[in-house]
Amino acid sequence: LENKSIIKNRLINFYNSNKLKIYVLIIISVIALISFIFLKNLNDKNNILLAEKYVEAGLNLTSENRDEAKKIYQEIVLSKNKFYSILALNRIIEKKLITDKETILEYFKILEQSASSKNQKDLIILKKALYLIKNSDVQIGENLLKELINKESHLKKLAEELLLN
Repeated sequence: LENKSIIKNRLINFYNSNKLKIYVLIIISVIALISFIFLKNLNDKNNILLAEKYVEAGLNLTSENRDEAKKIYQEIVLSKNKFYSILALNRIIEKKLITDKETILEYFKILEQSASSKNQKDLIILKKALYLIKNSDVQIGENLLKELINKESHLKKLAEELLLN
């Protein structure tokens, strides 16, 4: 019983002597939590908007409105979204919406810089190498594949197979 009253007195003394610090800590924690929820919500809305734009660009492409589709795909690539930017660049290359090699390489550079993981960056480098090999820059493309092999990438076996062919 005496120990309980001693502990209770210590807690009350601690609270009284650190009241301001405790309140500041609680306020900072609440603000951080609200900020986290707000940013997560904003990110989710941005992903939904990009998904809708990606679908809209696809619809424009099927209805032969290539210029509008190209504009939307470029906007998606420049948004640096981890998922939709890569898809948009793949669609631009696949449908030959942009034929300027320098522009495509600039988009690859943007995606490489915004890649969030090593695997994602390696995948972008692989796609860039394939694009370069297909567009007559065989030596540069092969160098990128060798770079993937030397980095012990998870795409090492695929890069080796591509170099053999």
